[in-house]
Order: sequence, then structure tokens, then C-alpha cells
Amino acid sequence: MLVLTRRAGESVMIGDDVVITVLEARGDVIRLGIQAPRDVQVHREEVYRELQEANRAAASPTEDAVNALAKMLEKPDTTAQ
Repeated sequence: MLVLTRRAGESVMIGDDVVITVLEARGDVIRLGIQAPRDVQVHREEVYRELQEANRAAASPTEDAVNALAKMLEKPDTTAQ
């Protein structure tokens, strides 16, 4: 992990096109400004982790969903009339 000391108004570059600027520091709270291209997603860590968990949950079918899908895919019984 790279550890830097920055003051209000100072910035850090990440790659060629992401700039993180310290806007304000008050006690334990630091306000950051982030400039990044629109195709670069920027999230607070806790929000990012929630999104990952929601995506995992959506991609993991439940047993009920699997059973419902299996039932829909069953061939209809054409012999019973």
C-alpha cells in the first residue's frame, strides 16, 4: 500500500486520467474530489461491496427458481388426453 501525506488543495494522480484532490480536512473527516473518465466506476468501498454482494445473489439461483425453470422446460405430456 502506498501511503502519502497530502494537504487541502493537493492531489494524487492515478494513471493518466484519474485525479484525487484533498478538498478539506477537519479532524477525522477528509473530503476528497475525484476526477475520472465516465467509463471508470468510482464508489465508496461499502457501496462497492454491497453492489458485489447483490450481483452475486442475483447470479446465484435459488432452489425454487431452479425447480420453476426445470418445470417450464419439461416437455408437455402429449400422450394424456
